[in-house]
Amino acid sequence: MMPLTMAKVGEANSIKKVGGKEETRQFLANLGFVPGAHVTIITEISGNVIVNIKESRVAISREMAAKIMV
Repeated sequence: MMPLTMAKVGEANSIKKVGGKEETRQFLANLGFVPGAHVTIITEISGNVIVNIKESRVAISREMAAKIMV
């Protein structure tokens, strides 16, 4: 397991675990970041990442991405 921040651009990953406080986990779950979901990093801009999840593009901060384990 590694944080999403360490995944390579274009690499498809499966989410294993989402950490952080309850409200953070709930926020990420609402965006589709749940265990078992597939996520691909589209690009990384100054530490923040744009990912493709459930056929949608979502931009999340580096801090948020570090809480998502793939």
